[in-house]
Amino acid sequence: MPEKEVFKLSNLLKSYEGKRALSLSSLKIKKGERVALIGPSGAGKTTLLNLMANTIKADRGEILIDGIPMTEYGFGKQLHKKMGIIRQQFDLVGQLAVIHNVLAGRLGEWGFFKSLLSLFIPQDEKVAVKALKRVGLEDRVYERTSKLSGGEQQRVALARLLVQHPEVILADEPVASLDPARAEDILQVLVKLAREEEQTLIASLHSVEYAKKYFSRIISLRAGEIYFDLPSEKVSPEDLNNLYSLKEMK
Repeated sequence: MPEKEVFKLSNLLKSYEGKRALSLSSLKIKKGERVALIGPSGAGKTTLLNLMANTIKADRGEILIDGIPMTEYGFGKQLHKKMGIIRQQFDLVGQLAVIHNVLAGRLGEWGFFKSLLSLFIPQDEKVAVKALKRVGLEDRVYERTSKLSGGEQQRVALARLLVQHPEVILADEPVASLDPARAEDILQVLVKLAREEEQTLIASLHSVEYAKKYFSRIISLRAGEIYFDLPSEKVSPEDLNNLYSLKEMK
């Protein structure tokens, strides 16, 4: 039985102020894949992730999720169940307790009044505590989030994904603001959780070393186009040298 396609992108074009940011003829990603996006700064990695997350719109082209056009998902509960997003800025509210930031992963399922009530009396507390335990922060449940280190805050963001339980995780430079030791730690946890939850994981990374170590497929972007798309073990030093060469960069 063929593997299920989670994403199918066709003839995508996205420009900003007349300058092309991304141009893709075709891209398919299957369920359960661990895909790393690499390439020079400005290559289009974040633009691609934002298009897949439906936070920006393409000028042209089509994105299918599980065979259904992105336009049919909108921004409601259906899309919330499909995709979770984690960014290098963590997207946490520092003034709130850790548990409130974790339970933000439930907002797409809750109504307005339950969401409001949870700011005073955390709803689904057991679910949040369980998620924090899986990322090693069960002793920080009610601590103010701003008091945590960068690595700990990113673990809170991972716990938020656990309570959201999306089918796909889109990670935009999830370890860019962390030192090497904490970056490795977070990537290990992220990949482990995605594997255990049978989630598709797509992450943009500056580190080629991390991409090859933690991801099974590497898609490289250069000047808004796919430069190569290969299994991690088949990416050669020559491929990487050409990718990051300053020659003929647009």
